[in-house]
Amino acid sequence: MDSLTLFCTGALLAGGLYWFVCVLGPAERQGKRASDLSGGSISAEKVQDSYNQYWSFFRRPKQIEASEKVPDFVDTFYNLVTDIYEWGWGQSFHFSPSVAGKSHKDATRLHEEMAVDLIDVNPGSRILDVGCGVGGPMRAIASHSRANVVGITINEYQVKRARLHNKKAGLDSLCEVVCGNFLEMPFPESSFDGAYSIEATCHAPKLEEVYAEIFRVLKPGALYVSYEWVTTDKYNGDDAEHKEVIQGIERGDALPGLRSHVDIAEAAKKVGFEVVKEKDLAKPPSEPWWTRLKMGRIAYWRNHILVTVLSFLGIAPKGTVDVHEMLFITADYLTRGGETGIFTPMHMILCRKPETAKSS
Repeated sequence: MDSLTLFCTGALLAGGLYWFVCVLGPAERQGKRASDLSGGSISAEKVQDSYNQYWSFFRRPKQIEASEKVPDFVDTFYNLVTDIYEWGWGQSFHFSPSVAGKSHKDATRLHEEMAVDLIDVNPGSRILDVGCGVGGPMRAIASHSRANVVGITINEYQVKRARLHNKKAGLDSLCEVVCGNFLEMPFPESSFDGAYSIEATCHAPKLEEVYAEIFRVLKPGALYVSYEWVTTDKYNGDDAEHKEVIQGIERGDALPGLRSHVDIAEAAKKVGFEVVKEKDLAKPPSEPWWTRLKMGRIAYWRNHILVTVLSFLGIAPKGTVDVHEMLFITADYLTRGGETGIFTPMHMILCRKPETAKSS
């Protein structure tokens, strides 16, 4: 083989590697690249140990519903998965119904805009995003409503990512991000004109505790909407396959135990809310929300090879491969939950704080 052939072959391999590592796969190419995968606020050398600790803690989620350690391990979970979520899924860490003729990105935006439309706020209103992640919904909602959105997340790394994205989107004047536990929020009573949570309060050990905090910080008469992860009326706790699917979802998504759909309104009423509306947004005529997971199987294997290579080369932290594999296994459980109809990630409840209510 002559030198020209060797040069061309080397250049082709180098170009292919650059394309594979830096271009291929990211859901948000301007947000996160595969070569930037990290353990969030966890140092690279501790990612594997943190993953092992996380897995042992959430192996039996039903036994930890009242554990004071749950917030810390939810924080660990999001340190481990935030970069992978953002790279492979996008900046909105939630599901949405498929919409005919619309891209996943557009369907996600419409799902987020519906949340703020439901709480009926005006431009300039101050609203709360409970469990804001890296702020994908926050930015869509602020842009759509022109309300001032304050997001809270327990994960410091997500705060940094959200602030970066807010500035890049030119929305930092409308979007504020606070690091804190939504069970003990650092906001005064009656300080928000509305609130929403999108697939976030499922991480609370007790739903009424986070609902009580939201109730406290809302102004009297204000509305709150939540998209909740729940088991549906098709779930049979005596069915071994059903139990396997639900426990798989719990373990792979840092949940201290999935709730039944009948528990949501009860928790809201218990803390003083009036329930205005309740609906499973995943039911027909909505198109399946899990099709995106099924369509992403080829992308998963491509990404898994890439993560394995990056980990081997020391670019991605040791343990990233295990985290990525855990998320793929969880995606299978989520798909099975959607296909069987025993699980929904978008049980919507719309609540109002009574005009005469006093925060507890």
